[in-house]
Amino acid sequence: MITAIYIFEIIFLIALGIITLYLLYLSLNALKSKKLQNLDVSRFRKFAFIIPAHNEEFSIARTITSALKVDYPKELWDLIVIADNCTDKTAEISSNLGANVLIRNNPNERGKGYALRWCTDIILKSQKEYDAVVIVDADSVVQPNILKVLNRYLETGSKAIQVADLVEPQYDSWSSEVTRIGFTLYNYVRPLGRKNLKFSAGLKGNGMCLSTSLLKSIPWSAWSLNEDLEHGIILLLNGIIVDFAPETTVLATMPKDPKKAESQRSRWERGRYPVIKNYTKKLFNAFIKTGSFVYLDALIELITPPTVNLFGIITFMIFINVLLIIIGIGDLEIFFYIWLFLFFTGVCHILIGLKAVRADKMLYKAFMYIPKYIIWKIFLYINFSFKKFQNEWIRTSREIN
Repeated sequence: MITAIYIFEIIFLIALGIITLYLLYLSLNALKSKKLQNLDVSRFRKFAFIIPAHNEEFSIARTITSALKVDYPKELWDLIVIADNCTDKTAEISSNLGANVLIRNNPNERGKGYALRWCTDIILKSQKEYDAVVIVDADSVVQPNILKVLNRYLETGSKAIQVADLVEPQYDSWSSEVTRIGFTLYNYVRPLGRKNLKFSAGLKGNGMCLSTSLLKSIPWSAWSLNEDLEHGIILLLNGIIVDFAPETTVLATMPKDPKKAESQRSRWERGRYPVIKNYTKKLFNAFIKTGSFVYLDALIELITPPTVNLFGIITFMIFINVLLIIIGIGDLEIFFYIWLFLFFTGVCHILIGLKAVRADKMLYKAFMYIPKYIIWKIFLYINFSFKKFQNEWIRTSREIN
């Protein structure tokens, strides 16, 4: 029994140790990254600004309003809303606000990935000769400089770009604020570290930009619930690096009520499993074949659990080792100290990362809610393990101001 415990601890420590140390490495590299200061270009490209929407009548107006404030020549971009399998007033509201609305009704192919492929096929066949498409979620607010920043990256040869996809502050909601920590680390700190290492930032779903030349050669072909993650990997396996543009952001709105966040979190995390299953081997084989660390980096990112989950597992292992030491099973002090070291390594990853992106003080204060969030997620996993998984695009209810 003691031997089995040792083997389990060693394997677990190696796996989580590599992940935790690598996250710290990315945070340290994020400290070295710099933003572009000069957005001057010789050419202004033409954009299709796409907002995929499924029953977003309560949030779409705010998103469109923010998009219409974009600082870019008006004749060089079009605002397009995909009203995908909508049963509400999303299309009517969008049209009244001045957006070009494409109505899609296909009950057999439901999901953001199908909507994006359908829309991009239409755009590529249009006579307007767009240079790139920008994809923003229907619950978001965009910075006015977004198209100028993306145009600058296209000027330097980028074909796929991801801007900083962050969460709008909601200081009165503990679950939203902890989610904001996670988004800041996953969608800003880590891509910023990868930018310095010249690795792929991956696609995050909100604030994506793809050149039309790229879409012609590699059409959108990701249909999972994590279609952004999947398509970013598809691009990487085809030799395309997704560049990170920290000079602009999109702010998504999270539900204030934790109950409303349950379906969203369940969809994100359960939808990730098929992508892990389908692409772990492909990324590993690409690394072995080419020796390029861009594939190993993508593989580590793919299998890395959410930050809160990682801390929860490490904390649990510290507790288990303390318990086993107390009852006198084996000589486990060394494992206890290693797990404790990994815990503080994780803390350093977060603190250094937040410093690298100059996070606001309220985000540091949200740390106190992490234990509560871990408990909430444990019950969430128990709850959705007994429910049938909905593998389709389901709108998450939010409290839109």
